[in-house]
Amino acid sequence: MPMDRTDALDVIAGVLDRVEDERMPVPVREVWVYGDVALGLDPIERLDVYLTKDILLGDDGDDDAAERFERTHGVKGVGKSVSADWADAFPEYLRANDAGYAAPERCLAAHLLDGVADDAPVHLEVCNASFDDNVTQRLKGAMAREAYDQILDPRGVCLWVEGTRSEEAMGKLRGGELVFPTLPEALAMLGMDDDEADTAADRLRAVRDQQDGTSVRGDVV
Repeated sequence: MPMDRTDALDVIAGVLDRVEDERMPVPVREVWVYGDVALGLDPIERLDVYLTKDILLGDDGDDDAAERFERTHGVKGVGKSVSADWADAFPEYLRANDAGYAAPERCLAAHLLDGVADDAPVHLEVCNASFDDNVTQRLKGAMAREAYDQILDPRGVCLWVEGTRSEEAMGKLRGGELVFPTLPEALAMLGMDDDEADTAADRLRAVRDQQDGTSVRGDVV
């Protein structure tokens, strides 16, 4: 079900507020939106949000955090992949991957999208690379393998970076003032020939039409 544009912008504002004001499971460096909401559409078929995060390396927190959370929550790796201090403060948002280890992208989604209905058309994309870098890397890989469903829509807007919110970008987003090319045109500008760009855009639309409810994807570049 499509989302009213005002509701989508409220979700985005809530994400920005939490990133600014609350401890996160991993440090967040950038917040972007891309796709429908950047294009000024109303209603929005799917709200796409992109986070650039740091990767935790080594221990973070007390020595028994991992054992304690594995015992109490059945989740491994707290203090390794996500902050133990964050898990102590927000245990309700602790989420694991299929192998049972704390998953930063799932923890971020649970925290940042708290209050958003499970059937809301919201997608959170989480990566250690910046949006622009990931767009380029994913496009190269997709072109090499013809795996067009892996492409990241390049039409994005940076709303928050390294602790600073762009009120100007948010204002333009609210006013629908941003102008972007069509998806095939945007892909062609990044190096695809016209026919391939049309094929890739059709594939991305087909994949999105199959998506339902909230979703999250973690990526490492």
